[in-house]
Amino acid sequence: MKTPLVLLLAVLLSSCNTNKSKNSVNGEESENQSTTIQSDTLTKHLKPFKEDLPTIGLLMYNGVLQSEVVATSDVFAKPTADGEQLFNVITIAETENPITTEEGMHFVPDYTFDNCPKLTALFVPSAYDMYAQVHNEKIVEFIKRKNEETQYTVSNCAGAQLIGKSGIADGKKIVTWIGGGEQLQKDYPNLKVQNDSLVTFVKDGKFYSSNGNLASYISALNLLETMTSNEHRAFVESYLYLDRLQNWKED
Repeated sequence: MKTPLVLLLAVLLSSCNTNKSKNSVNGEESENQSTTIQSDTLTKHLKPFKEDLPTIGLLMYNGVLQSEVVATSDVFAKPTADGEQLFNVITIAETENPITTEEGMHFVPDYTFDNCPKLTALFVPSAYDMYAQVHNEKIVEFIKRKNEETQYTVSNCAGAQLIGKSGIADGKKIVTWIGGGEQLQKDYPNLKVQNDSLVTFVKDGKFYSSNGNLASYISALNLLETMTSNEHRAFVESYLYLDRLQNWKED
């Protein structure tokens, strides 16, 4: 009887050790998983909203050209050479629902017209068909209201139509998409529409404007330089490899 009892004890001890080993391994896995979560790249790179920083607002709506949203974000979200955050960069839409860009991507706004914080600068982008936006009183009223607090208001491409509709830049120089200036002047005769076939970017007081699409980088970079320095603009341009875009070579 002793032999079976000894064998039974041996099996039980072996089982306990095995379970302990499994628990130890699982514990290591849990710890590793926890470490992975803590060092997740998304949370690591999210920039907090800081009340003491200037806030750059990017207006969005369905059909928006995504390059005109991304360009501004690209420029103003970059830190200093020392890694210091200089701006809050936020997206705003009429509702909290995701918007669908002209190119088919879905962007989730940070704020709505109702809870948008105070803005230092508002960027007004475009769509290929601006009828819905120009006839949306909530968008037009939002632009009017925010322009009262902004230090800068920027339009890219056909975003100039919303500026014209709002009346906030009457008497000011403005440029729109290449080929759109003549109609813009007819629709909003109080604007001083510049020749879009010759002019890429215009600054008149607090109002900046560009032809849009990738030219939106020009309006963003020019405003960035105004708000910071030529040195920081050069740093951001190098960060974005814009020199490679301008002077690329094929081996």
